[in-house]
Amino acid sequence: MAVTYLILNILTVSYPLFKSFEQKVNMVSKWPAMLPAIAITAAFFIAWDAWFTNMGVWGFNDSHLIGLKLLDLPIEEWLFFITVPYACLFIYEVLIYLVKKDVLGPVARPISMVLALLLLLVGAWHHDRWYTSVTFLLTAVWLAFVIWKRPAWLGRFYLGYAVSLLPFLLMNGVLTGSFLAEPVVWYNDTENLSLRIGTIPIEDSIYMMLLLLMNTTFYEGLKAKRP
Repeated sequence: MAVTYLILNILTVSYPLFKSFEQKVNMVSKWPAMLPAIAITAAFFIAWDAWFTNMGVWGFNDSHLIGLKLLDLPIEEWLFFITVPYACLFIYEVLIYLVKKDVLGPVARPISMVLALLLLLVGAWHHDRWYTSVTFLLTAVWLAFVIWKRPAWLGRFYLGYAVSLLPFLLMNGVLTGSFLAEPVVWYNDTENLSLRIGTIPIEDSIYMMLLLLMNTTFYEGLKAKRP
């Protein structure tokens, strides 16, 4: 079906967008910080995406796309870097509202240190695999930056990321071929560890972490500057 990826984007953002106008979380009031954060992060990921697509690290199945492309990327892929971060930042803010105590705050820094070290080692060891090395090393570097900044929101980020993994696994499962005769997005397994969660390369979970961590970093930074 030529609209599979477009439908996934719409389903991802429709509920969070609809609920954004409710007064409890009041996401609309946070748009001045959220939308620039999403745009800044999307610019980086789109450039990376175009590079890897051109290299054949991954690619897209035209039978699931409407056919519009920009910089050789399907328009649906551009939308992915808007709809997914918006939905995940919505989850992040809802959890702040619902879970009053920052339960992961006390352990967020040591978790980050261990994770950054592990990602650095795995990324360096598999330097010959583009998806693994670039994703793991970039995430390790960004984690190191966040550790250095010592933000108060880091525990909240990990809780939001953990909850966001559930819809992420569902969406990415469909994108990578679960429930479909052929995947929307295919991967060159010589450029990754060939370890999968169902049909999802393990690297996607780290890619997702970096995507959300960058969005949250910019979002919280811009929010702090607002009067």
